[in-house]
Parts: sequence; C-alpha cells; structure tokens
Amino acid sequence: MENFYRALREARSYWPILIVSVICSFAMAVLWGANIALLFPVIETTVHGDNLQTWNEKRIAASREKLLALEAECQAIDQSSTSDADQFQQKVKKDQLTTLILAEQASLSSRERLQPWLQRWLPAKPIHTVLLVLALVVCGTVLKQVFGVANVVLISYVSQSIARDIRMRIFGKAITLDRRSFNSMGTSRFMASITHTTEGLAQGITAFYGGLLSEPLRIVSCLSLALFVSWRLTLISMIFMPLMVVMIVWLNRRIRRMAKETLSRTLAFHHIMLEVFTAITTVQANMMEEFERERFRKATKQMRRIGVLASFYNALANPITEVFGIAALSTGLGAAAYLVITQKTHIFGIHMADQPITVTELTVVFGLLVGATEPLRKLSGAISGINSGSAAANLLYPLLDAQTQNVDPLNPQCLSGPHRTIEFRDVTFSYDGKQDVLINVNLTIPFGERLAVVGTNGSGKSTLVNLLCRFYDPQQGAVLIDGVSLKDLAIHDVRSRIAIVSQQSDFFNESILHNIRYGRWEATDEEVIEAAKKAKAHDFISEFSQGYQTPVGPNGQRLSGGQRQRIALARALLRDTEILILDEATNQIDVESEKLIHAALLEFGQGRTMIMITHRHSTLELATRVVEVDRGQLTEVAGVSSKAA
Repeated sequence: MENFYRALREARSYWPILIVSVICSFAMAVLWGANIALLFPVIETTVHGDNLQTWNEKRIAASREKLLALEAECQAIDQSSTSDADQFQQKVKKDQLTTLILAEQASLSSRERLQPWLQRWLPAKPIHTVLLVLALVVCGTVLKQVFGVANVVLISYVSQSIARDIRMRIFGKAITLDRRSFNSMGTSRFMASITHTTEGLAQGITAFYGGLLSEPLRIVSCLSLALFVSWRLTLISMIFMPLMVVMIVWLNRRIRRMAKETLSRTLAFHHIMLEVFTAITTVQANMMEEFERERFRKATKQMRRIGVLASFYNALANPITEVFGIAALSTGLGAAAYLVITQKTHIFGIHMADQPITVTELTVVFGLLVGATEPLRKLSGAISGINSGSAAANLLYPLLDAQTQNVDPLNPQCLSGPHRTIEFRDVTFSYDGKQDVLINVNLTIPFGERLAVVGTNGSGKSTLVNLLCRFYDPQQGAVLIDGVSLKDLAIHDVRSRIAIVSQQSDFFNESILHNIRYGRWEATDEEVIEAAKKAKAHDFISEFSQGYQTPVGPNGQRLSGGQRQRIALARALLRDTEILILDEATNQIDVESEKLIHAALLEFGQGRTMIMITHRHSTLELATRVVEVDRGQLTEVAGVSSKAA
C-alpha cells in the first residue's frame, strides 16, 4: 500500500477541492441519518395522535416525576440508620442513584430547551406536523442528492487529475529514458501503464476519497443516532461485528492479490497485441496467423480465468456485508421486540433499558440500523476499488522511479560554433553487458569530412551512431567533440548538432508538412518547402491533390520508399545541423530516388560533417574516407571504391 499512499499524498495538492468534498460527505451523512430519525415524530404523532409539543410536555412531566422519585429514594438512604456492614452497599446504591439523577437532569434540561423551539416552529395540529416532517424529508433527500452529485464530481476531478499527471509523467519518462532502460521495460508496459493501469489507480483514488470517506460517515451518523435512542440495543446489534471484520480482512487480501494478477496479465496481453500489430506484414508473409491467434487465445484465456476469480472475490463482498448486516438487524430487532412485547427492561439478567421500550423507539432504532447497512455494503465495494488502485500503484511508481542512465552533468560544458573534430577514443561497448559490440575502437572525424562506414550486419556500424547521439554511453573509453567527452556536455547540446536519416525513418500519421517540420518545429512554411526542394521532394509533393497537407498514413504507409526517404531527408535538412548521419538511408529505394538523394547530399553536405553507414557502392562515391567495422574492430580502408566496400 506504500505506493498507493504516495498517490493519495499527491492528491493533497488539490486540498481545497478535497475540503469541499469532505463537507459534502459530512452533509450527506447528516442528512442520511436525519431523514431516518425524522421517522420518530411521524410515528409518535400517528400512533398517539398528539402533536410534538404535547408529546414533549409529557416527557418533561415524566422526567420531573422520575427525578422526584430518585431524589426521594436518595434522601431515604441518607435518613436510614444502617449497620456498619450495610454502609458500603448503601453507599454504592446512593452513587448509582446520584448517577441516575444527573442523567435525568440532563435529559430534563434538553427537553425543556427543546420545548420553546417546538412551540415556535411546529404546527399545533398533528396532521400538520406529519406533513411538515414529510416535506422536510423530501427536501433533505433532494439536498442530499445534490451534495452526493457534487461529491462525485469533485472526487472524480481529483482522481482524473492525478491520473492525467501520472500519464504525463510516464509518457515523459518513456521519451527521455535511455535506450537500454526503455528496451528492458518494453513499449507494451508503457502503453498498458498509460491506459489500463493508470485508470485502475484513478478508480482506487476515487474509492478512497469517495467511498472510504462518505460511507463510514453515513454509518457513523446512523449508529450515533441509534446509540442516542438506545445504546444498549445498538451494541447488541453489533455483536457480530468482530467476525465480519475478520472476514473482510481475509477477502481484502484475496482481492488485492487478484488485482495484481489482473494487471500482470493485462501487461502480457498488451505485449502480444503490440508485437503482432507492429509486425503484421511479417505475420502474414510467413502465414503465422494461426500461431499468433493461438498465442492470443492463450493470453485471453488466462485473462478470463483471473477475471472470473477477481469477479468472484469482488462479488463475495456484498453477501458478506449483507449477511452480517441482516444478522445485526435480526439480533437488534429480536431483542427490541422481546422488550416491547414483554414490557421488560432486562434480557437474561442484562439491563437493557431504564424503562420499557416503546414501539416508536423500536421502529426508529430499526430504521437507523437499516440505514447503516446500505453504506456498509457500498463500503465493501470501495475497499475492492482501493485494492485495485493499490495494485496499479505498485506497477506505476517503480516505473516512475526508474532513472535514466544518460543524464546531464551538473555543470555541463559549452562548445561554441561548429565542432572541429569528433573522436571515438578506446571505445568498448556492449548492449547486454556480456558480448562486446565494439572493442577498443579509435576513430577521429575532422569537421567537413564525408565518412563512409561499411561492414557486415551486426558488426557494430549503427552502434557508432547510437554512441555519437548519446542514446547509449560506452562501458569503456569516451566519445568526444573537440576533446570534450559527451558525458560532460548537455544531451540537448549534443543532439542539436546532429540530424539523422535512417533506413526505416519514422513518420507520424499527420500531413507531409507536419512530418518535415518535426525536424525544427518553429520553422515557417517557406522554410519547410525550401528544405523539401533541397531534398528533391517538392515536385512529387506538389503532385498530390492536397500538397503538403497530404496525410502520410500510419508510419508513412501511403508513401513509396523513395518518397519516404526524401521526406525524411527534408526533415534532416530543415534542422540545418553541422553533423548529418545517413544510416543505410538509401538501401531500400529505387535507383532514381537514390540519384536524387545523392544530388541533394552533394549540395547540402558542403561545410558539414557527414557519416554514412552503407553497403551500396553508389553511396561510397560521396565519401572522402571509408572505414570498415568487423566484429567490433575498426580498420581504415584505403581508397574509395567498390572493392573497398
């Protein structure tokens, strides 16, 4: 529950709203109990045909008579002569009488203070009294519902605000986390956390600040009034309360466990969906539809099993509270009925009342106990929601607490103007900490050089780019710009100097204009068009009916490979950076598109550093130097030719 408490503490920032919500909950509780308590004057007036003023006058007279009798009995004890052996018993009896006198005096005083109010505000005729009370009940019910709706809206605003804040923080964590940490957690975990898991936390917060506050207040309101009418009968009705608490604690643990299992299975469920939908072409090309369907069937079967168990334990909450609620009602009603029918004040020798209980008192106590069982049933649902929220918090906060391994230095150094050199100095790197991808690599790239990096797949070519962009940090050695380690520079400073065009450039399901401008968002439309012209993309863009406003589809699927790469190049050119990286950028496009891209690169590459990772001879023609990476080792290639490639 510690992580869930963290979420609750975050809600303190909305303390004005929570205070208003508490006021609404308190008002609901008071009105809930008051509406039931108003049964008393209705029943009393209906049964006896007296107005409440007369009824209270009779109570005052009865109290005065009882008080006189008690005082007379107390004086008789003082005047009696007893032996020393009986003095102790007489003293105990006198103390008891004194206590009863004080209680009766307090009762008489309250009834006398009430009488002027009854005479002033209540009608004299009994039927008018009944109608007035019923009108008050209706008004109280309407007002209670108003407070109830306000309470729900306020609590929902707080819980959804916290959920939104956590979603924003998880999203921010995902896009700033280093690649190694991100890959270890997985895209599916972030997606499930932002959607399903965060919603579970919101429901838990709503259950806590809503149900766990308002429902107990309603219970306390009813029980307090019931204790005021007859505290002994109320305590008798609560005899099964300890057993109910034990059952609820047991059920609470089971529900918490099921909530954790449900969220865990949901994560696996999202993982399968994301993998299959992302690789849908591969699935269909390899005719693996049935395999993936079976994998999905197993995942959903597990979710169904956990869901049924969770529903079972959640469904147990209502029967438990209802059974114990009925048991409490039956116990209290049975005891009260016995006292009313027999007109006795004791049950099995236990003192239950100072005088026989009336039908009116019996009815009111019964109504108040019934009123306490309804919020008790809803309270069990609130506990289930809190357990779900607790399970969600246990998944969310470790994700929020994850720290990126690539962090800015406390006092980053600044580099002015374009760089002079890029250097890889004794760099050794491994993705998994077991197998080295780069081994003691040394490479110096002067400003303005067009460097081609060749090598077999998996040799470590793209890893050089990942280290230069500081997506990862090397385990040994350093990557430097002008002799300053990237670790001593701000990450934003490093990446603002670099533009990348990769083999599989990412596109957003927006317009062409949006995707090009993503390279420099503050660029004007004219600058975007100029970048497209430099990338030899303006002509084909203009042929679209919507021009630059043409949607590209999910990840650019409405564009051909050559069109995608030229738009990606336009995005990179718009950045106007001093370092341009081409990571297999022309490997999957046609010859004509490649020629256009090379022409753009020859024009744009002047006065910039270009790093080209490639297998294609045509790209090597752009290079002024070629290096080869083989099994993590880097060697210089003499000359620039197809043979070198």
